[in-house]
This record gives sequence, structure tokens and C-alpha cells, in this order.
Amino acid sequence: MPAAGLPSDPYALAKVAASAILERFEIPHLEVAFVLGSGWSAAADDLGQPLGSCDLVDLPGFAKPTVVGHGGALRIASAPSGRITAIFTGRTHLYEGYGADQVVHGVRTAICAGANIIVLTNGCGGLNSEWAPGTTVLIRDYINLTGSSPLAGARFIDMSMPYSARLRDLARSVEPGLPEGVYVQFRGPQFETPAEVRMAGVLGGDLVGMSTTLETIAARELGAEVLGISLVTNMAAGISPAPLSHEEVLLAGHEAAPRLRRLLGGIAAAL
Repeated sequence: MPAAGLPSDPYALAKVAASAILERFEIPHLEVAFVLGSGWSAAADDLGQPLGSCDLVDLPGFAKPTVVGHGGALRIASAPSGRITAIFTGRTHLYEGYGADQVVHGVRTAICAGANIIVLTNGCGGLNSEWAPGTTVLIRDYINLTGSSPLAGARFIDMSMPYSARLRDLARSVEPGLPEGVYVQFRGPQFETPAEVRMAGVLGGDLVGMSTTLETIAARELGAEVLGISLVTNMAAGISPAPLSHEEVLLAGHEAAPRLRRLLGGIAAAL
């Protein structure tokens, strides 16, 4: 439930939060927003000249991220391209129990503040044995197996191209040869079983994880372009011979940090 005095409608709440950001940082609008998932936090310092920051919980409607490896701040920066950029150093996941509207609140808020490009990143399990841990993969499409959506009612939106081909080409101009694949979101928080991973592969999936798709739906509903990038942090269950752990996810992100910083920094400069 929203705090006292805040609207219960999630779209109205996003507008209130957007106004709070613009007023707090004395900026006319946002243009781009980055959501940094597991393993990606090191890239926050390379996305532009800092203009200010605050804790997410100080903004209307936001919850504090609870997952180790996710920050709890919003940073505002001027990207090398001159675009005013929001950087969410963490996100809320569906398995945290707040509901789909809370999961997508950051994306909706950024778009209400003017952002028309959303860059979503995550750490995930890989199904392709050629993608070793540390591989970055552009998301071409998704399969939502959470049983949830941030949309309610007759909100019929086209999802034939959830992730922008233009932005994927731009990412390849920064790092040529980036592979792309289909991301499958499970609800979590438990890691997928080997049988679930095999099912994801049969359905056409290349990557499995617990975020991103609901934010993609919310962004596309509001007309923003979306770029999705996954960091393969481990081979998925049944492919990896070792048990899975969140520590493995964090370690892969730490080891890949220099490359992730170059990639996102280059994208921020090219947008």
C-alpha cells in the first residue's frame, strides 16, 4: 500500500515520483534511464558526470532493494552525449512480495519524468554452453513465466518487438560481436531446476533469470525504447556440474566489471 497521502493508482504514483525527482535535482526532464542488475553496479560511475544522488526510499512509492549486490540509490548524471540520465543502482524483484506495480515503479517513474530510452541489465543463468560465465548477451526477446504482468484491465499493447533493434545495433557499435538471445523469467527466488531449464530451452530460451520482463512490459506500454543486456553469471542448473549460488553471481559480476563498465559507458556516450 502507498504511504499516506500518496495516490493508490500506480500510474499516478509514478507521476508524483517523477515530479519529485525533477524538483529535487532541479532538472527539466530525464532522457535515459539505466537499471543496474546483479553484477552491474560497478558501471554506475561510468555513465556520465554526476549531478546528484539520493536513496530510493526517499522518493515517493519506492521500496528499498533487499537483494545483496543491489544498491539502493538513484543517481542523476549528464551522459557524455549530454543526455540527462537516471541510474537505478538496484531494483525490486517480484519474489520480494511487493507486487508487479512495485517492480516496475522505477521504470514508470523515469518515463513519466521524460526518459524515452530504458536500459535494463541483469545477471542470469546461461543455457548456451558457448557462453561462459562473464559473457554479455543482448536480449532479443523474452518469455514471461512469472504468471504476472504489470498491466491490469484491457491494456492491449503490441509486444512484437520488446527490445529495440536500433539500440541493439548501437550496443554492437560499442562492442562488436555481442551475441543475442531469448531471456526467460521465472518468479524465483529459488534457482531453476534442471527440468525447468530444459523446458526453457525447449520453449526457445537462451537465458534464465528473475527480473527484467515486467519492466520491459511497463516501458513498452508507455512508449519507451528498451535495450536489455544480460551478464551470464553461471551455467544454468543441469548444465553446470556445480550447485548454484548467489555468491557465484556476485563473483562473476566482479570479475567482469571492467568490461561491463566499458560497455555501458560506451552505450551512454553513443545514445
